[in-house]
Amino acid sequence: MTDNHRAAAARLLEAYASGRPCEPVRDLVDGLEAAYAVQNLLTERWLGEGRRITGRKIGLTSEAVQRQLGVGSPDFGVLFADMAVPDGAEIPAGAVLQPRAEAEVALVLDRDLPHERHTVADVIAATAFALPAIEVVGSRIRDWDITLADTVADNASAGLYVLGNRPVSLRDLDLRLAGMVIERRGEQVSTGVGAACLGHPLHAAVWLADTLAALGRPLRAGDTVLTGALGPVVPVRPGDVLEARIDGLGDVRAAFAQDTPEEDR
Repeated sequence: MTDNHRAAAARLLEAYASGRPCEPVRDLVDGLEAAYAVQNLLTERWLGEGRRITGRKIGLTSEAVQRQLGVGSPDFGVLFADMAVPDGAEIPAGAVLQPRAEAEVALVLDRDLPHERHTVADVIAATAFALPAIEVVGSRIRDWDITLADTVADNASAGLYVLGNRPVSLRDLDLRLAGMVIERRGEQVSTGVGAACLGHPLHAAVWLADTLAALGRPLRAGDTVLTGALGPVVPVRPGDVLEARIDGLGDVRAAFAQDTPEEDR
C-alpha cells in the first residue's frame, strides 16, 4: 500500500462525506492492481465502521462500455447491507452522487464458489434463486469523468440496489433471451436482453467467481451477485419512479425523492 493509494482513498471518502464529487483519482492510481488496492482500503474502512458485506456487483459487462473505457473485461465492487433498498421504497435525495439506474439479474447463492475455475453448471448449482434488480450506480468523480482506474477505485461506481421480492429458480429461466424494459411513469426509457450481459448473465457470474477465488476472497453462500446491466443506463431525475421488468423474473421499482427545498437545507 502506497501513500498515493491512501491519498486516492481519502479523496473518495471526502466525496462520500461531503456529498460533493471530487476530481478523478487516476493521477494517484497506476493501473488496475492499484485501483483495486484503493477499493480494498475503502472496504476495510467501511468494515471497521460496522458495515456488512452482502455480495458483489459486476460492472462493465457491456461491450460498448468496455470499448469506451478501453478495457476487455468487466470489473467488480462490493455490496453492503446498507446499500439495499426495499422494492418501491423512496430513495432520499443525495443518497447517491450523480445517480443513474440500470436493470440487472441478481443471483442469491446458497453454496460457496471456491474453485480456481468454475463452470456455468457450478454457478447454477450454487444459486438458490434469481431476482430482478435495479442498481442505482453513482460516481464520486465529478461529471462521471472516469477511466477504468477511477471506477474500480470508486468501488466500481456502486451506489444502492433494489431487489424484487419473488424468487425464481434458474431452472425456470432462459436468461440469455430474457427481455428487459425500464419505464419511467409508463414511458420506456431502456430496453435490453440477457445476452447483452457478456452474452449471458451466468457468464458474468462465472467470471466473478473465478476472479474472486483467485484473489482468495471467493463468493460465499448467502451472497447476492448483481450480474450486470441488461440495457442502457438511465439518468435519474428527482421524483422519478422507475419500474424494471425482466421476462421470467417479474418487476422491481426504484422511487427517488424530490430535491429538498432550498429553505429546508
